[in-house]
Amino acid sequence: MDSHETVKVALITGCSSGIGHETALKLQEAGFHVIATAPKLDELVDLRDQGCEVIELDVTDQESCRKAVESAERHHGAVDVLVNNAGYGQYGPIEEIPIEAIRWQFEVNVFGMIRMAQLCLPAMRRQNRGRIINLSSIAGEIEQPGAGVYHATKHAVEAIDAALRVEVEDFGIKVIGIQPGPVNTNFDDVAVAAIPDTGPESPYLDFKENLKEFTHKLLEPGGMGVLEPSQVADRIVAAATDDDPAARYHVGMFSKTAHVLNKITPDSIWDAAMKAQLPMRERKEH
Repeated sequence: MDSHETVKVALITGCSSGIGHETALKLQEAGFHVIATAPKLDELVDLRDQGCEVIELDVTDQESCRKAVESAERHHGAVDVLVNNAGYGQYGPIEEIPIEAIRWQFEVNVFGMIRMAQLCLPAMRRQNRGRIINLSSIAGEIEQPGAGVYHATKHAVEAIDAALRVEVEDFGIKVIGIQPGPVNTNFDDVAVAAIPDTGPESPYLDFKENLKEFTHKLLEPGGMGVLEPSQVADRIVAAATDDDPAARYHVGMFSKTAHVLNKITPDSIWDAAMKAQLPMRERKEH
């Protein structure tokens, strides 16, 4: 960023840990005034101590979103870069996940993202510039049994990105998707904890145990292809600062490989590979 430029403002959701936390620090290093947000301010103490502005923001609450954006615009003008990072994974067999839990998954991962974009766009349009960076996942391009609800939200993010990107381009606004592969955060603990416990009579009992083991192994720190949050944050900084950013950034070898394999693999072969990894009726030896 050139020294003569006005300091740009970046508002980031979901900064209590992981990718959001690292992104706040790296965008600050890149010269942005960073507004880091989370549902509770006490989750942001270290970011505040390191110079970030912090605001309480719950992406599932329209009033909370409105107040956060109004505060940012009142003190700084338009948000220049919105990073929609907040999200989590609802795992489990679709038959057993309560509808309320499915709704909440979309509330956080999809509707929260839409809320924030809708609130930030008017001021971005008035200044004829801005960037909306949405944290998707390679889950937005592939399918996995036991993760259908989570993957559905990321497929939705991809569809929204593709539409919004064209809708706001003439206003000088860019919409950019970030698609990491597995990342070393607490995602696996949250996802595994979300798998419904429906008792020993569940027809999915073995499958759910296999899903837990598979998820932990896939996201094991130091595992093949597992990214650190800082690596994803680096891509977000690139999306925020590149003169001509890509529409989508696949982050990590897992994401790049899965993206290609999914496009060239017939559904029957993909399904067979998934069944081999996640057997339904017997406990897989790990």
